[in-house]
Amino acid sequence: MSPLSTYDSLYDLLADTDLAPWIDPLRATVAPAILDSNNGHLDKWLTAIEALPTPIHSSASAGALAKEESFTLHSSLTSPAIQIGQPQDLDTAQAANLPDTLHQFRPWRKGPFNFFGTHIDTEWRSDLKWDRLLSGISDLKDRLVLDIGCGSGYHCWRMAGAGAKLALGTDPFLLYVMQYLAVRKYLTEPPVWVLPFGIEGLPPALPAFDTVFSMGILYHRRSPIDHLYELRNYLRPGGELVLETIVVDGPHGYSLVPDQYYAKMKNVWFIPTVETLVQWVRRCRYKDIKVIDVSTTTIQEQRSTDWMVFESLKDFLDPSDPTKTIEGYPAPKRAVITATAP
Repeated sequence: MSPLSTYDSLYDLLADTDLAPWIDPLRATVAPAILDSNNGHLDKWLTAIEALPTPIHSSASAGALAKEESFTLHSSLTSPAIQIGQPQDLDTAQAANLPDTLHQFRPWRKGPFNFFGTHIDTEWRSDLKWDRLLSGISDLKDRLVLDIGCGSGYHCWRMAGAGAKLALGTDPFLLYVMQYLAVRKYLTEPPVWVLPFGIEGLPPALPAFDTVFSMGILYHRRSPIDHLYELRNYLRPGGELVLETIVVDGPHGYSLVPDQYYAKMKNVWFIPTVETLVQWVRRCRYKDIKVIDVSTTTIQEQRSTDWMVFESLKDFLDPSDPTKTIEGYPAPKRAVITATAP
């Protein structure tokens, strides 16, 4: 079965929501965005998904299964690492080959994940961000949730674990979509899907989502105000925006505009103070704005690992003064705010 068939269940779910008008546009765009991407690694990734092992319990013969209780793969969407199966679900050869197969999807940046006892220690400890924001946002139970720029979908799985009726992510980087599909090969029931494009690839906005997340996106936008308006267009009246972005200290109204690079990132445009960020959101007519967390990013939260072997935060900071980036700007500090759509 093609991994793209997982999107069929998305269309079935959308049929019973205010997002039903999205079904035909998504049917027409999701598969081409993957299969016609001209990404030279696509065949390797699809082959690796096919090579992921079948748990030994589920490969038992029909006759054997008839004599036993049906096998349910153990999983957890509420633990720090998204849990997929247990070590005893694989035989010795499968367990030995699994790390090499999962290495085909490196670099793993957002996570962590655990496949049958193989722990994927991702660059970001995304669970730490989740723990910081969860108590400050509205209960996700039975909500339609949109996560813009979701990466591998780690937070979408956590949203489903918190009871979301739909956790729909978007990300234009095909590798991250492949990482999602690797997880989805086993976790077929949770209402989680990652679409293979950014917000620009979504169908025309419908004010249907109860919660919209934008985390780590705003500073990459040339027009942060336009992005805030875009996000609002997807929220139902009274729906909640959860916004996370890099901030700096400074006077009210100040925003840092890096010269060329910020922490070795080229596509960083505006880094506001917390007060300026709140003012931007207010100017876009959101209400009930709350700052729920401000935290300095640490090398315990973002670092190189065996699953992401390239440079990471330690390499982006001034080695003689870790309060500054390598370019001399204030080191990354991130704020999370919530706001309500009018």
